[in-house]
Amino acid sequence: MPEVLIDGIKLYCESTGEGVPIVFAHEFAGDLTSWELQVRFFSRKYRVVTYNARGFPPSSVPENLSDYSQDIATNDLAGIIKSLDLAPAYIVGTSMGAYTAVHLGLRYPQLARSIVVVSCGYGSEPEGGKGFQNECLKLADLLETRGIEEFLKVYAPGPSRAELKRKDPRGFSEFVQKLRTQSIKGLANTLRGVQAARPSVYDLKEGLEKMETPTLILAGDTDGPCLMPSIFLKQTIPNSALAFFPSSGHMVNLEEPILFRNLVQDFITQVDCVKRDC
Repeated sequence: MPEVLIDGIKLYCESTGEGVPIVFAHEFAGDLTSWELQVRFFSRKYRVVTYNARGFPPSSVPENLSDYSQDIATNDLAGIIKSLDLAPAYIVGTSMGAYTAVHLGLRYPQLARSIVVVSCGYGSEPEGGKGFQNECLKLADLLETRGIEEFLKVYAPGPSRAELKRKDPRGFSEFVQKLRTQSIKGLANTLRGVQAARPSVYDLKEGLEKMETPTLILAGDTDGPCLMPSIFLKQTIPNSALAFFPSSGHMVNLEEPILFRNLVQDFITQVDCVKRDC
């Protein structure tokens, strides 16, 4: 499997299938395996590339907090696309990965055919921003002082994960078990350096208004912290579309994989059609 080196940091990638590339960027509580259901579907017609962000083994886990930030995460994704000669690629990111997809569209538009922004916006609302940042810092401290099991007791039952547990108990159990195996240092540094420090999507308004990359915004209708940010993205990005998943939370790619892949496939087909002027 390919490994990409960016400033001495190893990023682990997997590539499946052939054709126009689709790159999937995972959320904080996942890794590349979170996209398995999508890989199995899209790799029939596309080259599907998934990767583990820095801090998520077998990618490197830098010890220094200064090696983690939203800008660095965006540069990592751009570096993977360039190193594997994927440009321009379809980009799909969820939650933490959705922020990275948005920033890629702002900073490296030449690398993306389109972007799909899933469950984006946690911590963006003015009344909840400081609370989200403080919660991230507390979770990082909890990880390092009391370990992964105590962290899971607090994090896994959260309201954003409740719909997955209700719909798919087995899938929820697999989600928790995978999170249990992650690096404590990687999770803590990601919480402090990326999650707690990233800008609100509302702070990106000026750039988003000028962004020409076709964009699909997806969110679950019970994922409260992402509802208004998703509407804001739709209202602000000129060439964008928005869809909400009914009775769904934060993990729509796992909760509703068939609806998810159908929406993404339809969007990609529309983008292709426009490019070919069909």
